[in-house]
Amino acid sequence: MKVAFLGLGNMGFPMAGHLADKGHDVTVYNRTAAKAERWLAKHRGRAASRPAEAAQGAEIVFACVGNDDDLRQVTLGPDGAFAGMGQGTVFTDHTTASAGIARELAAIAAERGIAFLDAPVSGGQNGAEGGVLTVMVGGEEAVFARARPVIECYARAVTLMGPVGSGQLTKMVNQVCCIGVIQGLAEGLAFAKRAGLDAHRVVEVIAKGAAQSWQMDNRAGTMIDGAFDFGFAADWMRKDLGIVLGEARGNGALTPLTAMVDQLYARLQRRGEGRLDNTALIRLLETP
Repeated sequence: MKVAFLGLGNMGFPMAGHLADKGHDVTVYNRTAAKAERWLAKHRGRAASRPAEAAQGAEIVFACVGNDDDLRQVTLGPDGAFAGMGQGTVFTDHTTASAGIARELAAIAAERGIAFLDAPVSGGQNGAEGGVLTVMVGGEEAVFARARPVIECYARAVTLMGPVGSGQLTKMVNQVCCIGVIQGLAEGLAFAKRAGLDAHRVVEVIAKGAAQSWQMDNRAGTMIDGAFDFGFAADWMRKDLGIVLGEARGNGALTPLTAMVDQLYARLQRRGEGRLDNTALIRLLETP
């Protein structure tokens, strides 16, 4: 299938690579052209200088950018992807963004005869590189059925959650659950160290019981060792929590833990540590 991929960050770079490796005809766009050149050095495809150019002739256009404003930038206006897309094509957005922007862009796309899916992902950079992401999708069932086989090039689970916006809402739930586990893990590991225990051995034991989690299996060791120069940055997690808290204010959901952890990430940012992996919350307990 002829496809386009907009945004070659830590997630988009390998995701687009999987599409090319599985035989799809891929055109990529990235705001920084040098990153597109690096992608072309590893994968077969083409690079475009504008989103509209990348989207021309594509049956599905994928995007994975930073936030709502970035998403508007690559979709709208004469240089945006919508300007290059034909009727009956599909725009699939993997950005973690607000449900509001998904509905806004879906309505604009519909006026042009373009279908829209909001499809945020979970699994981090490792999941993107391994092609085993979890994708939560909002949109129409018939459109989802067209896009799903292509999305499966870099995913192990692709699930339609409901109408447009449902994918983003599901991702918000995902982030709320993640940060609760990360903060609990940070407190437990810091406690273990203060108690004079071998924290690595503690994790080996409790990971076989009810405390086990993805965060424990994949991040406890790096948290103990103080390694945070990788992964999903605290800055990005705080961006995601801002989206959650804004949605909660609108729907009346109570999110006291999310609000507290959001402020802990704000402390990391004030300390100049916002680019560290989001598990760096433990640093606030070890070096307050």
